[in-house]
Amino acid sequence: MGQILQNWRILVSASLATVLIVGSFLLARSVESPNSAQASTESALLKAIATKDSDGDGLTDWEEALYGASPNITDTFKLGMTDGEAVARGLIVPKAIADILLGTPSAVSMPADGSLPPAPEEGTLTDTFAKNFFTLYLSAKQANGGDALSESEMANIADEALKSLSSAVIMAPDFRSVKDLKISGSGADALTEFAVNAEAVFLKNTSSASKSELLYLIDAVENNDTEALTHVSSISKAYRDSAVGLSALPVPTELSKSVLALINAMVRVSEITADFSRVNTDPLTAMLALKQYVPTAQSLGKAFESISNVYASAGVTFPSGTPGSLFVNL
Repeated sequence: MGQILQNWRILVSASLATVLIVGSFLLARSVESPNSAQASTESALLKAIATKDSDGDGLTDWEEALYGASPNITDTFKLGMTDGEAVARGLIVPKAIADILLGTPSAVSMPADGSLPPAPEEGTLTDTFAKNFFTLYLSAKQANGGDALSESEMANIADEALKSLSSAVIMAPDFRSVKDLKISGSGADALTEFAVNAEAVFLKNTSSASKSELLYLIDAVENNDTEALTHVSSISKAYRDSAVGLSALPVPTELSKSVLALINAMVRVSEITADFSRVNTDPLTAMLALKQYVPTAQSLGKAFESISNVYASAGVTFPSGTPGSLFVNL
């Protein structure tokens, strides 16, 4: 059993790094060739999350969540060895597989004190992945007459579990539709008034963060910056509060489609950023959020560009420093 667990750990880790990194890059490439530096940063982050081992015990942080171990303690269960060694020997098993195999104690090596580590928090994607993987594993092993599975078969199970997880994640519907907007007025005066009011909304909901959510995520993952995720959460709130504020403003007819796109993109970025903040407790959620980040950020940029084009077409300009200039020229 220890060898089986050791094999699945190696293969699942490799599958996570490969499927998520390559998948996210291809997804990003399919949306009108994003900035290559941004796509590279995202891919590097995915790899960093998939391979991060904060305490150097041979068990990556996302795996620690599966086993109920601490990413900051090398011997969580006081077994006289690192958590990685304990898992390799089958002394620590995920709750997901323990629940299924508890009736056959010969198949599972129990911890020295007879206890099992707690499962990942119920409802997290990490918890869902663990259950998917072991359900598929046991079905495949039964179909194989109980014989051990090959490395390629194990890799296929990991890949299938990830695909099942990805398909189960349903993107939330748009935050607002056209009928939810207060469309009112048109022309230069209406456009000017909206720009001034929209800028006020953004200034009111400005986050105290000094850099982007992606850079803070890098700090949290690569530098173990404990304050970084607090900033990530504040950025998420700023995105959403700004979107709510914009949706309450009267919108000129010419801007209705562009502003609607902006509002919905901001809410999506808010949701993705909120998932970033869960990287330490539910790492798979953060990894899947990263898959959506580049195309969603591009949608946000396109919405701002569309708004600027509307103002340019209407001949409405805002010199730097005048009210409304920050919003239109962003």
